[in-house]
Order: sequence, then structure tokens, then C-alpha cells
Amino acid sequence: MPQLIIDYPNYFPDLLNQTPSEFEEDARLQLAIRLFEQGRLSSGHAAQLAGIERVNFLLNLSKSGVAMIDYDSAELLEELKNV
Repeated sequence: MPQLIIDYPNYFPDLLNQTPSEFEEDARLQLAIRLFEQGRLSSGHAAQLAGIERVNFLLNLSKSGVAMIDYDSAELLEELKNV
């Protein structure tokens, strides 16, 4: 499997009160969340990138202030017609 390697200063985890491992896991999650938020990855693919189960990924979205479903007003009205 291909890998993405990101160099970061040794003190970055300390800035966030994290271990290096926690910092790296959080960085993967934040990248996955951002790509999901932009509509570039599905929630399943984003979860795979983050290395976690899809349900856990979806739960982490709210912690990051990202909506699971982001309808614009026209899409929402159309969806409500089908209820």
C-alpha cells in the first residue's frame, strides 16, 4: 500500500499535548475529515484513510464541527418532499 510521509518538527506533538503516535493518528483523521468535508471522499473512504471504522469516523465529524449530511436549501426541500 502506498504511504504518505509528512515531516514535522519534533515539538509539534508537545504543542498539542499528544504523543507522537496520537499526533499522527489525529493528523490522518483531520486529513480524512477535510477531504470528506470537501466532498472529495465518501465517508467510507475517509474512514479507511483515517484507519478507523466508518461509524467512528461519522462520530468524529461532529466533534470536528463537520456535518454528516450537508444539504443546501434546495436539496433539503426536495428531501423533505419525500418524507
